[in-house]
Amino acid sequence: MENEGPVPYLSFFRSTPQLYAFVGSPCYLRGAVCAPPGVLPVQLTRYLALDALHIAGIRAAKACCVLPAATGLTMTLVFLALRQLRPAGRYVVWSRIDQKSCFKAIGASGLTPLVVELKALEGSDALGTDMDGMAAAIEQVGAENVLCICTTTSTFAPRVPDSVDEVAVLAARLEVPHVINNAYGLQCSKCCHLIEQACRRGRVDAFVQSTDKNFLVPVGGAIVAAAKPALVDKISQIYPGRASMSPLLDLLMTLLSLGAAGWKRLLQERKDNAAWFQDRFAKAAERQGLRLLSCPANKISFVCDLNPLAKEMGKADVDHLTFLGSALFTRRVSGPRVVLCSQPAASSCPEAPAADVEAEAEERPQSLKLKGRYRKPLTARPSRATAPTRTSTRVATSRPRAP
Repeated sequence: MENEGPVPYLSFFRSTPQLYAFVGSPCYLRGAVCAPPGVLPVQLTRYLALDALHIAGIRAAKACCVLPAATGLTMTLVFLALRQLRPAGRYVVWSRIDQKSCFKAIGASGLTPLVVELKALEGSDALGTDMDGMAAAIEQVGAENVLCICTTTSTFAPRVPDSVDEVAVLAARLEVPHVINNAYGLQCSKCCHLIEQACRRGRVDAFVQSTDKNFLVPVGGAIVAAAKPALVDKISQIYPGRASMSPLLDLLMTLLSLGAAGWKRLLQERKDNAAWFQDRFAKAAERQGLRLLSCPANKISFVCDLNPLAKEMGKADVDHLTFLGSALFTRRVSGPRVVLCSQPAASSCPEAPAADVEAEAEERPQSLKLKGRYRKPLTARPSRATAPTRTSTRVATSRPRAP
């Protein structure tokens, strides 16, 4: 009985002479080494993932590979593949984003980041790409010494997506590779449109997106895509070993289950939910005398200014505002964070008259109490003996996670 299982498998290969050489030996599929039983799922997953990219709006993508690695490790593989194609490159020009994954990927690849600070965008509270700063950073070390420019589309407000289309034009003019971190931007039509325009207008060597953040699958997979297959093939070749196929199978089963219609439906639902959430969030903030910062280009993340609460609580108690982030998280709001931002000394800023401070405090609720398992109150206690603090506090809410 133990020998009956392989008979159909062997008879299949014997009846197909061109495939018989695969039995008992590895085969090469677009540079990736995989055993014969794994060839079909890997290739099918690639075709379906590429079709999902096209449906999402990035029709310029011509090749992709699915790796059983999270976004940060996948970015590391992209940098290592680029080092083989561009051995003189030692620097990565990186438009600043306060997330550690990409920064760690640069260091793990033995490269030096050239961090380009952001600039305030006129007419809003948003922070965006400093194109002049990018050009200056490349000129400082020489284009031949720059491995690539690294930009990001999916960001936390008040940061907005990088101007990847303009960066692509700059990369093409200076002949410098361009890599885009599109971690959870595949679900956002704005991010997909930016990448599509970047691929058509200039140079984009690769863009990386996470499977779990976009396709409702467990953590541990990423898709590397590009308008040209050269770098994608190189990444497939340098991928070490044969890891678990679970991330690929999870994505394959999900895409087969959703189908094109289901994927389009989820993309539209996420867009509708984001608009609904932003409206309700703004009304809830307004009831507390707060406001959402204006970041129209960011369709994924939203941020609320907590400065009024910080002023009422006083300098001694302002750190308690960080509890708001954990309270939201325990209530199944994924990804919230409270950021305490330092401001210039009080002497450099004109102080509001005491009467205005008292009037503002009377107009809004005197306390914000959280009910549930964690009952620690966030009580606002304005102090009349001391001037209001200048500590700025912001809370960034999570991005909607569907799909």
